[in-house]
Amino acid sequence: MEAPPVRLAGTVLDRKQHICAFFNSDVEEYRALLPFAREGIEQGDRVVHLLDPTQREPRRARFQEAGIDVDAAERTGQLDLRPWQEAYLQDNCFDQDRMLALIESFLSSGRDLGFGRTRLWANMEWALEDCPGVEQLVEYESRLNHLLPQFGDPVCCTYDLARFDATVVMDILRTHPMVLVGGILAENPYYVEPEVMLQELAARKARKSPR
Repeated sequence: MEAPPVRLAGTVLDRKQHICAFFNSDVEEYRALLPFAREGIEQGDRVVHLLDPTQREPRRARFQEAGIDVDAAERTGQLDLRPWQEAYLQDNCFDQDRMLALIESFLSSGRDLGFGRTRLWANMEWALEDCPGVEQLVEYESRLNHLLPQFGDPVCCTYDLARFDATVVMDILRTHPMVLVGGILAENPYYVEPEVMLQELAARKARKSPR
């Protein structure tokens, strides 16, 4: 049986399912992502949400208000609200190889647990923390494009435009095949394939290195 479609911001996703979502407020983020999560629960998908630990309880309440039985979904493993310290910032640092392995584990284990898909919603403000390795954010986002096509599961990385520097936002835009901005999801004309983007990042790093 063909899997039901995945919708985000009212648009059906195709096979390009690595999305950067830019928001100016929590209200905008909830408007787009809560229906995406609720649809996943209703369709029998697994929903993994990586978030600021201070937001875990408020997010649980929002999920409940959206019609999701949070306690039941967490009990079965269908809903995983995971703080950054158990994902991006384990040991208070960011290791992109470790995180790529964890993303692969999330996506493969969803099927092992009997869920049709895993929908991953990741708040990316962890990269603003004063922790070693966070400067690898753009490289990590680009490398994800080597991994995600193996699974075809939707991964939505959300960014608060009020908190990220415009230069970083432009680089992040270039690492995602799909972009959600102003409540509209579209194919991203600025996307750069990882082979090209990673070469560019390596060249930048080389220019900055002391000679």
